Amino acid sequence: MPSGEYDPETVEAKWQERWVDEDLYAYPERAVDPDTVFSIDSPPPTVSGSLHWGHVYGFTLQDFVARFNRMRGDEVYFPFGYDDNGIASELLTEDELGIKHQDYERREFQKLCREVTAEYEGEFTEKMQNLGISIDWDQTYQTISPEVQRVSQLSFVDLYDKGRQYRQRAPAIWCPECETAISQVETEDDEQGSHFHDIEFGVADSEESFVISTTRPELLPACVAVFVHPDDDDNAHLVGQEAEVPLFGQRVPILEDERVDLETGTGLVMCCTFGDQTDIEWYQAHDLPLRVAIDESGTMTEVADEYAGLSSGEAREAIVSDLDDAGALLDKRAITHTVNVHERCGTSVEFLVKDQWYIKLLDKREEYLEAGEQMDWYPEKMFTRYKNWIEGLQWDWAISRQRSSGIPFPVWYCEDCEHVVVADREDLPVDPLSDDPPVDACPACGHDEFAAEDDVFDTWATSSLTPLINGGWDWNPETEEMELEQPELYPFDMRPQGHDIISFWLFHTVVKCYEHTGEVPFDSVMINGMVLDENREKMSKSVGNVVSPDEVLEKFPVDAARYWAAGSAVGDDLPYQEKGLVAGEKLMRKLWNASKLVESLTEDAPAEFDHDDLKAIDRWLLASLDRELEFVTEKLENREFSKARDRLRSFFWHTFCDDYLEIAKQRVREGDDPSAAYTLQTAHKRFLTCFAPILAHVTEELWRDMYDETSVHDQSWPEPLGLDADVAAGETAMAVVGALRKYKSDNQLSMNAPVDLVEVYGDIHGFEEDVSGVMHIEELELLEEEPEIESVVTGVDLDYSLVGPEYGAQVPDIEAALESDDYEVEDGVMHVAGVELDPEMFTIEESREYVGEGDMLEAGDAIVIVQHAD
Repeated sequence: MPSGEYDPETVEAKWQERWVDEDLYAYPERAVDPDTVFSIDSPPPTVSGSLHWGHVYGFTLQDFVARFNRMRGDEVYFPFGYDDNGIASELLTEDELGIKHQDYERREFQKLCREVTAEYEGEFTEKMQNLGISIDWDQTYQTISPEVQRVSQLSFVDLYDKGRQYRQRAPAIWCPECETAISQVETEDDEQGSHFHDIEFGVADSEESFVISTTRPELLPACVAVFVHPDDDDNAHLVGQEAEVPLFGQRVPILEDERVDLETGTGLVMCCTFGDQTDIEWYQAHDLPLRVAIDESGTMTEVADEYAGLSSGEAREAIVSDLDDAGALLDKRAITHTVNVHERCGTSVEFLVKDQWYIKLLDKREEYLEAGEQMDWYPEKMFTRYKNWIEGLQWDWAISRQRSSGIPFPVWYCEDCEHVVVADREDLPVDPLSDDPPVDACPACGHDEFAAEDDVFDTWATSSLTPLINGGWDWNPETEEMELEQPELYPFDMRPQGHDIISFWLFHTVVKCYEHTGEVPFDSVMINGMVLDENREKMSKSVGNVVSPDEVLEKFPVDAARYWAAGSAVGDDLPYQEKGLVAGEKLMRKLWNASKLVESLTEDAPAEFDHDDLKAIDRWLLASLDRELEFVTEKLENREFSKARDRLRSFFWHTFCDDYLEIAKQRVREGDDPSAAYTLQTAHKRFLTCFAPILAHVTEELWRDMYDETSVHDQSWPEPLGLDADVAAGETAMAVVGALRKYKSDNQLSMNAPVDLVEVYGDIHGFEEDVSGVMHIEELELLEEEPEIESVVTGVDLDYSLVGPEYGAQVPDIEAALESDDYEVEDGVMHVAGVELDPEMFTIEESREYVGEGDMLEAGDAIVIVQHAD
């Protein structure tokens, strides 16, 4: 029997350990009927630091779904992965050890990465288990493991064989800080302060000049053309001539192109290789020469002449100074503009020409959009983000990364003709830096020397394969087909993730899985928001508003945090507010204390009871609970956790605890009442099972203590009992009880104080005895006609935003007249203090007052008259 105060610290730790020891949430090793599987493609957290609120929030929402579907009879596949390859893990290792990857041989640096990430992964696992997340820990993977490396390289080989991948020397988005190519999805816009520089260019072989406005004067040495818009009549005469670039002297053609923005700068634009996407388009469309002035590390090259060796920032300052000295800097003015930066480090990106591997995207945008439409989106509005991303794509997916740690491309190149040699599927995983190619001589030219590809895959090229990783996707040499070891998992029932990585993880997963299997990878997508601070601002270390899960869970129980996590509409950002955790803690105590009372009242409760013999109020309680559970079930199915949580809490707290439990307690204690005892126990069991997905620990403790040694999380989700009851009359009766309880409280009367006479106008037929008993009413009379009630004006509210501007100095006179009730209202117009107020200028406040003997109470649609002798 539950006794004493609830001790969440002890209880939660006990069940977290037992759940893992008992393998309570293990996916069966036996064959499973696909129709009974619910598979979750849970996001593998990037190993880049410690657990944060985003992890807690996201995985708790996933756990609600996992526990709910498990109780509905599904075999739930709920794995956990670590995304521990690529840039994030490298940056973590460099930061932890105070090193740079460039200073180490690749294998040596990879070993250091594994050691650092292993420590964080161990800490992560412990903390996730301490949150009570019902993950099957036997289904854990690392994206850098040999098994996953094989899947990732198989993906490359499969897409290469299907013609969906290509290698090309072309402009690539480049991060000078990380010294690697990145994809479009890894960039973000950042508002930064800068300057527009008005620079004078000369027209070759003439005395004429013109002005170009630029924010990047350090790109002058990379200038290869100047462009004029075809509609620019003022500068049309320059087209076909050559311009001389100040300081550097190169002559460049002046061309026309419709992509010139006439509204920005002077209308004349220099094209540099490369400053932005438009420069790339001009370079390709007009077959312009290549002048690379900035290298991989953001340092000026020899093309920059005397500025070579300076960083791009240093070169900018020096070039601006020299332009000023030369008289070519005509103006410099401060602006704020949008800059493309690498989302991981915040460094402004450059565009460099590199040999890169790409996955084709642009030719199948419509197909990928249609694939997204085949999935159910929770919430639906998030599909718009997916759609907008696809429609805004400008690049194919660059998957080459010039880093030290990651999954290698299984590729070699003939040193003579550069023919591509790809590893055999049976040999994967391979590392071309240490493994030999699968051929002794080049199939194209017969040369026997090969160069290993030393780039690694983009992290997302691997993490986008999680449905296939979890499904055991591999090459079957007998059938010569790619097959799934666990086909019942695919397509996965749900992909849960944050809205911030729809363009990263979700889109790329759809692309890869669709290309490999011909199917969309998910039946549904659940998108959660971000955790904000209490002022609804993004948490940031620099701002100092970060609240760590560790410090919160030292103060509050895990179940309180789970209750808080259920408090937002899925997809919406959720502010961290302690009042949400406090509310969760109060509900836990309420559930605990109510359970103690229920157990004391149901020691002799019958295991079975003929529902036809239930008393009216018992039948009403169970029928009403059925209706609430149908609502809760529907909301959980639709991932509307906050609506499910709040409705269940309200019914439990107010209807069950405040109203029914008090009535049933009196009935059981005053005499043997098997109908009440059975109803109490039946309802209580159903409350525990329905609260279990959210309040996982306290419900487990109560269930195992009171009912069964098997877990509450292994119980079946409640089905409707199918009872008929006069629900409306029961609700009215409970409203009457509530009104009488408030009456006693307001009049400082004991709840057990007798009441002489209560008259009720409203339908409570069948519940009279229960109302009288619990409220100690000597005589209860049901009225056939409504008591005589009149409306009394209690005041007049003015809309000062309308009255003030219209009547100004007369407002005090109007207020005085209203105070003395010196006004009349005719046809909706108020005549007061010599003015007329239109209907929208005022509101008359009225109250209903009973003119007979006794006190009138309003109880929903019912009217209650109380006559009580002091």
